[in-house]
Amino acid sequence: MNFEWLVALRYLRSPNRPAVLRLVTLLSVIGVAAGVATLVIALAMNTGFRQAIRDRLLGVTAHINLKPVSPEGIRSYRELIAKLNFTPGVRSIAPAIYNTVLLTAGGTSRGVVLKGIDPEIEKQSNEALRRIASGKPDFALDPDGVPAILVGAIMAEELKISAGDYISLTSPQGSLTPFGIVPRSRRFRVTGVFNSGFYDYDANWGFVSLPSAQSLAGIGDVVSLLEVRCLQLDDVEHVAEVLRARAGPGFTTSTWMDENRALFRALSLEKLVTAMFIGLITFVAGLNVLVVMTMTVTDKARDIAVLVAMGARRVQIRRIFLLQGLIVGGIGTLLGLIAGYGLSSAADKWRLIPLNAEIYAVPYVPFHSSGLDAVWIAAAAVAICIAATLLPARAAAKILPVEILRFE
Repeated sequence: MNFEWLVALRYLRSPNRPAVLRLVTLLSVIGVAAGVATLVIALAMNTGFRQAIRDRLLGVTAHINLKPVSPEGIRSYRELIAKLNFTPGVRSIAPAIYNTVLLTAGGTSRGVVLKGIDPEIEKQSNEALRRIASGKPDFALDPDGVPAILVGAIMAEELKISAGDYISLTSPQGSLTPFGIVPRSRRFRVTGVFNSGFYDYDANWGFVSLPSAQSLAGIGDVVSLLEVRCLQLDDVEHVAEVLRARAGPGFTTSTWMDENRALFRALSLEKLVTAMFIGLITFVAGLNVLVVMTMTVTDKARDIAVLVAMGARRVQIRRIFLLQGLIVGGIGTLLGLIAGYGLSSAADKWRLIPLNAEIYAVPYVPFHSSGLDAVWIAAAAVAICIAATLLPARAAAKILPVEILRFE
């Protein structure tokens, strides 16, 4: 251990330090630890929300949507799927129809989003069809020829329907009669209730087979779009460009990030603002370190004068107090990281903070800590503590032994 480290540690551990100085040093360590822990927890919560929302979105939505420019839909969708199926990076391509309809059950009506799907393809890629709370994902017709529908768990609870019940769906795209346009209505049997974990889908979505959705909409063998899922999320943009080029000029593509850009941009901005404002706690803790070092320099002025008189260089004196600030900041940062990551892990594992899923889309606060966040948080906290010691360290280096020891 060199001279500077030896003296710095001796000053921090000295039992002869004034009680006030020991207390302020302890509070400085606690302040740095609190600032670091709070920042770790806040960023872990923001990252957790981002990942949870992304995972739930990708569990029930496509990575890429291939849409026709014409509002008439895609008629030769089977040939187009066969043409695009072997595109590098593509895992699956599924046709889909989206329609907003009126669902009536037990005298209660409400609007829902109805999605027509190919069950065999959709079951392989859509998490909602694999998370069945009751019943089963069976889209076969019943003995009376009534088609099947899967509804979300929250919708089923609100409308008091369960597997085996019959409901009516009314499409605004009605049939033209001598009396005007009459809405087209069909009867469906609820075969299953899904629970995707994403409030909007569980409360407002229903799944039917592609022929049933086409019949209800009265559009023939046409689909609204093709939903593409990729092998790697990082390749989504490139795969979208290749699909658009192969499909031809009558089609356009949008990725899951394009569809939810505003949401994720808001989350990124929230993370930045959170880091800035909670980082002020660490800045205030740095001011406490400044106070501690200033008091230490005042308390040890005579010792500093003796060291200089015995031959200690001024750069060594300055380094002694810089090392003290580094030690205080390092201990506080280490304790803060341990507390922050420990609390984040426990809160995520045991789901300690419940939420209203109707508002936040997830039923509890998710925490996902990032190792990269720990690196820059630790670097920033230690840098603030070292910066806070610069002024006291310079003042200590400028002490004149003759002035201090004149009356000794």
